[in-house]
Amino acid sequence: MHCLRQRYGGNLIHTYAGPNMVVINPLSTPSMYSEKVMHMFKGCRREDSAPHIYSVAQSAYRNLLTTRQDQSIVLLGKSGSGKTTNCQHLVQYLVSIAGSTGKIFSAEKWQAVYTILEAFGNSSTSMNTNASRFSHVVSLDFDQAGQVASASIQTMLLEKMRVSRRPESESTFSVFYYMMAGADSNLRTELHFNHLAENSAFGILPLSKPEDKQRASQQFTKLQAAMKVLGISGEEQKALWLILGAIYHLGAAGATKAGRRQFARHEWAQKAAYLLGCTLEELSSSIFKHQAKGLQHSTSFRGGSDEASQGDNSGSKVTALECLEAMASGLYSELFTLVISLINRALKSSQHSLCSLLIVDTPGFQNPRLAQQQRGATFEELCHNYAQERLQTLFHERTFVQELERYKEENIELVLDDIESSTSLSVAAIDQASTQALVRTLARTDEARGLLWLMEEEAVQPGGSEETMLDRLFSYYGSAQGENKGANLLLRGEEPHLFLLGHSHGTDWVEYNAQGWLSHAKHNPAAQNAATLLQDSQKKNISGLFMGRASGATVLSGSIAGLEGSSQLALRRATSMRKTFTTGVAAVKKKSLCIQVKLQVDALIDMVRRSRVHFIHCLLPKAEAVGGGGEPRVTHGESPDSGLMTLNVGLLRAQLRGSKLLDALRIYRQGYPDHMVFSEFRRRFDVLTPHLTKKHGRHYIVTDEKRAVEELLESLELEKSSYHMGLSRVFFRAGTLSRLEEQRDVQTRRNITLFQAACRGYLARHAFKKRKIQDLAIRCIQKNIKKNRGVKDWPWWKLLTTVRPLIEVQLTEEQIRGKDEEIQQLKQKLDKVERERNELRLNSDRLESRITELSSELADERNTGESASQLLETETSERLRLEKDMKDLQTKFDSMKKQMESMEMEVMEARLIRASELNGEMDDDDTGGEWRLKYERAIREIEFTKKRLQQEFDDKLEVEQQNKRQLERRISDLQADNEESQRNIQQLKKKTQRLTAELQDTKLHLEGQQSRNHDLEKKQRKFDSELSAAQEEVQRERSLREKLAREKDMLSGDAFSLRQQLEDKDLEVCAVNLKLDQLEAELQDLNSQESKDEASLAKVRKQLRDMEAKMKDQEEELDEQAGTIQMLEQAKLRLEMEMERLRQTHSKDIESKDDEVEEIRQSCSKKLKQMEVQLEEEYDEKQKVLKEKRELESKLLTAQDKVRCDDIETEKRLRKDLKRTKALLADAQIMLDHIKNNAPSKREIAQLKNQLEESGFTCSAAVKARKSMEVEIEDLHVQMEDISKTKQALEEQLSRLQREKNDLQSRMEEDQEDLNELMKKHKAAVAQLAQNLAQISDLQAQLEEALKEKQEVQEKMQALQSQLEFQEQSMVEKSLVSRQEAKIRELETKLEFEKTQVKRLESLVARLKENLEKLTEERDQRSSSENREKEQNKRLQRQIRDIKEEMGELAKKEAEASRKKHELEMDIESLEAANQSLQADLKLAFKRIGDLQAAIEDEMESDDNEDLINSLQDMVTKYQKRQNRTQGDSDTDSELEDRVDGVKSWLSKSKGSAKNLSDDGSLKSSSPPGRRRYCFDRSDEEEEEEEKEEGGATQGSYCSRYKYDSHTKDSDDEDRPYLTTS
Repeated sequence: MHCLRQRYGGNLIHTYAGPNMVVINPLSTPSMYSEKVMHMFKGCRREDSAPHIYSVAQSAYRNLLTTRQDQSIVLLGKSGSGKTTNCQHLVQYLVSIAGSTGKIFSAEKWQAVYTILEAFGNSSTSMNTNASRFSHVVSLDFDQAGQVASASIQTMLLEKMRVSRRPESESTFSVFYYMMAGADSNLRTELHFNHLAENSAFGILPLSKPEDKQRASQQFTKLQAAMKVLGISGEEQKALWLILGAIYHLGAAGATKAGRRQFARHEWAQKAAYLLGCTLEELSSSIFKHQAKGLQHSTSFRGGSDEASQGDNSGSKVTALECLEAMASGLYSELFTLVISLINRALKSSQHSLCSLLIVDTPGFQNPRLAQQQRGATFEELCHNYAQERLQTLFHERTFVQELERYKEENIELVLDDIESSTSLSVAAIDQASTQALVRTLARTDEARGLLWLMEEEAVQPGGSEETMLDRLFSYYGSAQGENKGANLLLRGEEPHLFLLGHSHGTDWVEYNAQGWLSHAKHNPAAQNAATLLQDSQKKNISGLFMGRASGATVLSGSIAGLEGSSQLALRRATSMRKTFTTGVAAVKKKSLCIQVKLQVDALIDMVRRSRVHFIHCLLPKAEAVGGGGEPRVTHGESPDSGLMTLNVGLLRAQLRGSKLLDALRIYRQGYPDHMVFSEFRRRFDVLTPHLTKKHGRHYIVTDEKRAVEELLESLELEKSSYHMGLSRVFFRAGTLSRLEEQRDVQTRRNITLFQAACRGYLARHAFKKRKIQDLAIRCIQKNIKKNRGVKDWPWWKLLTTVRPLIEVQLTEEQIRGKDEEIQQLKQKLDKVERERNELRLNSDRLESRITELSSELADERNTGESASQLLETETSERLRLEKDMKDLQTKFDSMKKQMESMEMEVMEARLIRASELNGEMDDDDTGGEWRLKYERAIREIEFTKKRLQQEFDDKLEVEQQNKRQLERRISDLQADNEESQRNIQQLKKKTQRLTAELQDTKLHLEGQQSRNHDLEKKQRKFDSELSAAQEEVQRERSLREKLAREKDMLSGDAFSLRQQLEDKDLEVCAVNLKLDQLEAELQDLNSQESKDEASLAKVRKQLRDMEAKMKDQEEELDEQAGTIQMLEQAKLRLEMEMERLRQTHSKDIESKDDEVEEIRQSCSKKLKQMEVQLEEEYDEKQKVLKEKRELESKLLTAQDKVRCDDIETEKRLRKDLKRTKALLADAQIMLDHIKNNAPSKREIAQLKNQLEESGFTCSAAVKARKSMEVEIEDLHVQMEDISKTKQALEEQLSRLQREKNDLQSRMEEDQEDLNELMKKHKAAVAQLAQNLAQISDLQAQLEEALKEKQEVQEKMQALQSQLEFQEQSMVEKSLVSRQEAKIRELETKLEFEKTQVKRLESLVARLKENLEKLTEERDQRSSSENREKEQNKRLQRQIRDIKEEMGELAKKEAEASRKKHELEMDIESLEAANQSLQADLKLAFKRIGDLQAAIEDEMESDDNEDLINSLQDMVTKYQKRQNRTQGDSDTDSELEDRVDGVKSWLSKSKGSAKNLSDDGSLKSSSPPGRRRYCFDRSDEEEEEEEKEEGGATQGSYCSRYKYDSHTKDSDDEDRPYLTTS
């Protein structure tokens, strides 16, 4: 959002979102789409160009040229987001950049095309003042050279009903307003527009505002000019205006609302009939009579013409106005199809085309609520929204589904976030077909189907309506059916005919008004009669156009227009669309008006799916930009105000979420979007590794493509994370393949440059060879001319030159005649071949067209057969299913019949048995009155028991109701807790998703860092190579230095020898001086002697002059040498000073770098220590938490086991006690009856005493168990609180670790910046070192020059020595010798100075080498520290991941503990209920014991039994002792004490009057007293029988139901009865 807002604020409306383009409609773009900008993008790759609509077109065009595969560009977005404008820019760019043969497709022609399309297909809506009301596909066919060979336009989903019916505040198609405002007087007269109607049934009224009229008039002029550009003649234009005028007059004529169906105003209908070229009767019958001329109804496979019957049934219900509207819409549909045909006629070409590029433009998402309109969306808007949803589904399929399937096929594991489902749920609610779609039936089935299919079914149903259609739709896809049937995507509206549908993944909810939608599904013959009416018109221009068009298949089932075209690609597109309309269900349903919508979109999607798709998402900046229809949009060239560049953030965010751009961008960044097959990749990028080609050879055959590609990738030195090897292709991260392409382009340019150089060299050599031949020819010509000049005056030559041409004339004429004949023969052959070729071309074209027709017919027949076979298969499967169901029902019926018979037999047997029993009882009653008295007493007891049971039942019911209310309250609390936990879980899920997204971003950042490190390693390797070269250079310099030292030693030796020679020369000079003196003396002698010869004197003088001249020359040469030596000394001094200055600056830089490196090292060491300390602390805390977690887990497990064991034991014991108590109570009742009949015995009273004690023990044990359970529950609560605290502590620790991780990342970034600075300084040092090396090389060159000068000086010295020898031989002066000696000394000093200079250079080189070694050591240390930091960061990330896993485990454990807590609470509640039931049973037992006491009192009044009283007193005392030991706290204990007190009081009263009971009625026992007890065994079935038969049972029956069993028990020396259930 921030990126889009910043770019939009800077007037940058285009943005890349991975492979897709995002365009925000700017409302004003004056200079963004000029021709200059077009040429800026020409030939550029996508990676090298800025985001622009032209870059998408260039990318598609480049892919088309390189892959020779069809391309398509799909524009998505809301209405008013600029899709049509961008489509125009795409077409203009492709036409202007690609060009065409002969420039037949110019920008002017395409501008004319869009002018006509906007006039006939656009209108003003609430969303957009110039909205497209149809979908169209622009097809550009390209030839082998990449130029546009032909073009065509296909249109579909035209809103033809907009001519007659449209929403309020919206207009009809713009061409009507243009024609009414801009027609000239002649055209007005011809169209009868001089007097316009005041009202119209279609709402077509002229514009009222003058500025609107002026604008419409200008547009009409522009429309006429555009038609002229496209070659539409005047007669054809006139035919179009006549049809439009007829539609207007039909609206003015109107129709009657009631009674007979006819025109309301016949004069306007007469005008319409005149314009259409027919009579009023023909027009009226075509509209109202429903007799379609030539109308072919589609028949089903069962042989019935259901369409015709449907038309007849609906004809009586259709009103006159609906018929008139159908005729108007049919006329406009035919007119629009004609306009598209004329446009395609101007665009088609007969040139051969190779591949095509499709541009898809559909009306955007329509939502009236967005334009603040309080109305529901119409059926046409639903169709446009459905088309956009299907295109969004295609985007989801291409972006997510195909990518993930490709990864799965290639075994590439890629961890991605959960990708949300596509928009298929909302699409299914519109177009889902049933499995029985081929079977035509009027019965409604329960199988789910979409809205379009429901509309078709309800239209043919006798009682079908919109309400029943919506009810069925909600039963299939409503929220009540569960999420698997489209929950939350289809909602009911406030009114019955309104419903809400969630588009764009539920981000754009549109409210639709379904009122009157079934009329769109019904066939109206008036609409189908429109074509027949136009073909039979009396006006030739109209009938000629429509009769010619009727012969060719330009319209597919009345749906898709613009299928003309003779090129192979156009025929292939038409065949593809026809196949969509003739396959499967489409073959049966293609005549259905609703299903045609689905079939049109299917054809569009199928055509786009065959190509490589490029998506452009057009976004709407704000809702105000598309405001009401009253405000016109800002056109191009107008200056927008300051508020236009602001964005509606909520609207923009909703569009981004609905288009799933962020998910697409995430899978683009995290996945491998670029991929190539192994062979193609190796063939394309083999040029980057020439060494592999040299290694394997040029004609090497690859056997294992995968191994070859791996070797190629290894040689390219790509990162391992930037690519992935699949099974058949190699995958690349985003941007990797573009870098390889750039490297390939660079290498290709280099190779082409070398190839051009070789070609130019060859051409130059060829030209040079030609020049040599020309030079030889010129020389030959010159030679011949010279010879000709020599023989031209020769008479014989003249004769030859005059006679020879006359001889050759005859020969040349014969040759010319032969050549002419050959030319004529060749021309005839050429004409013949040309004729044959034209005939063959015509035959091939005719055969191709015939083949295409036959293939289309064959495909139609095959599809018809397939549909018939599918129909047959469905019918057979239905028949088999029904037969199977029938067999199942028959078997069920037979089984039920048998069961009924057996039940009847059982009932009859039961009745017979009952009757026999009743007869037996009557016989028993007749025996005596004793049994009658017992029977009556039993009846009274039963009634008393019933009352008591009713009271108990009421008490239990009240208790249960209280428990129920408590449980409901608890359930509500638990539900609230569950909702809270769900919210917490959702928050945690969001947090985890955010953390995973941050982790993915961190991974991407880490990969970027790794790639940067990889580049640094590359640079490091390059630097190492340069360093090794520098070291080799230093070694070479060192060898040169050693060589110079050796030469210096040799020179010093030579200087020493020269010194010795100079000393010798000094001696010789002395000798020469002596000789000179002698000579002077001799000269004086000679002067004195005049008699000497003058000739000898002249010779000596001459010799002296020669010697003086030579001496002067030598002096001049020595002066020149001294000047050069001084210049060299000055240069050396300057170099010394410069070297000293450089050394000082370099030493300062090295010191500062050492300080910086030391500081960085110290900071890094401190950070590392801190991180180690933190990691140790975290590790300790982690161990503590783990230890606590293990202890808690062990405690929890032990508590659970203990609670479970205790619960099971307690439950078993309580159930056992309950059964025992029930049995004892029943036995007590039986014993009471027995005592009444017989005298009571001691055993029975002992048994009652034992039962009482045992019930008390059971009650106390249940109380104890309850208390222990409460204590354990409190412990579990405490443990849960501890676990929650530890969880919070772990979350805090995780947040702290996250902060530390962020700090570490920031520190790493700072270290990375420090490292970059160090690398910069290192580079500067390396550059300085290179400069120093260059200076050293300069000094070496100077040293070599000095050595050369030294050699020259030595040579001069040798020459001087030779001259000196010569002078020694001759008579020279001593001054010359001294001057030469001085020069020799100067040369020696220069030599010493050069030696010192060489030593300085050696020391400088040594210092530079040491500095270089230091820098390399520092670099190694920095790299090692960086590696350590990386490892530490990885270790920290692993620890964070471990902590997160532990957090997840703790959360799972906490959930398990909460679940177990819930289970324990439920167990406790069940135990409490059991306890309460036991207490109630115990109360009942005590009541029965009271009854027993009363009965015993009655018996004891008559009979004395002191032993019984004593035994009861013993029982009471024992119970009191036990009660004192246990000290119970419950209410039950107090009740027991009350009961015991009652027993004691009763004993005290009856002790005095007790008598010994007689033993006559007592039970006999063979065991000793006190050691034997009776155990009564009775089954639950017998108890139930007793309760049922209690009224009529006798004492004998009681005795027959029980048996006595004796057992012994030695614990506590007491007899206790045990009940065993048989």
